[in-house]
Amino acid sequence: MENGVKLRTDKLNLYYGGFHALKDVTMDIPEHAITAIIGPSGCGKSSLLRVFNRMNDLIPIARVEGDVFMDDLSLYAKDTYVPTVRKKIGMVFQKPNVFPKSIYENLAIGLKSHGIKKKAAIMEIVEKSLVQVNLWEDLKDIPKKNATTLSTEQQQRLCIARTLTVKPEVILFDESCSALDPESTMRVEQLMTELAKDYTIMIVTHNMEQAMRVSDMSAFMMIDEKRAGTLVEFEPTKIMFSKPKDKRTEDYITGRFG
Repeated sequence: MENGVKLRTDKLNLYYGGFHALKDVTMDIPEHAITAIIGPSGCGKSSLLRVFNRMNDLIPIARVEGDVFMDDLSLYAKDTYVPTVRKKIGMVFQKPNVFPKSIYENLAIGLKSHGIKKKAAIMEIVEKSLVQVNLWEDLKDIPKKNATTLSTEQQQRLCIARTLTVKPEVILFDESCSALDPESTMRVEQLMTELAKDYTIMIVTHNMEQAMRVSDMSAFMMIDEKRAGTLVEFEPTKIMFSKPKDKRTEDYITGRFG
């Protein structure tokens, strides 16, 4: 790919106390593209995703070794301001985590926490974010409606819109279509493809067809003999799924294990 590198890890190791969760993971994530992380359960896919926006910091026994960069910013340097990292690298989770508040308040909450107080400025950003996720026409007349009453797909789109309000550069999707039906999944995948024009996207998925449909790059992970998550292969998706270099990758994507 010709895209520049947006995220980079160099000999990344992640520990939860004495448990070695990720071992020596080195990869360059291209900007304005979709990178899929695939592999069997327990191989560290979600843990890797959480490394990038420092969600593992919320686990007291978590420890990171090695280098992790976004552009030239070292994400784990002592002087790196964590709220800035989380603003630049947003995350959308497996199940929609809307707040039991109005649609408007769900989108305004992040803006207010970052110091934006004027209602006109907030409303402009709210509208833009809803337009980006193709929800504006559906929700523009009911901004006071409780977000928990929306359909599961609409709630997930709202979560994506909430991430967009603070103008991230990277969006992480952790199995974000697993709670959706096939038709809703297709629409969210189309949205991911549209967003990749302006954002760098990483997804964790167990769905091989989804990885083939939407991603530009794929990273295959496995558990080694000591139960640590390791990166086996990182290639353009078309190459990995047609001519994988590692026999373990071929066995996984053809359903021989996992």
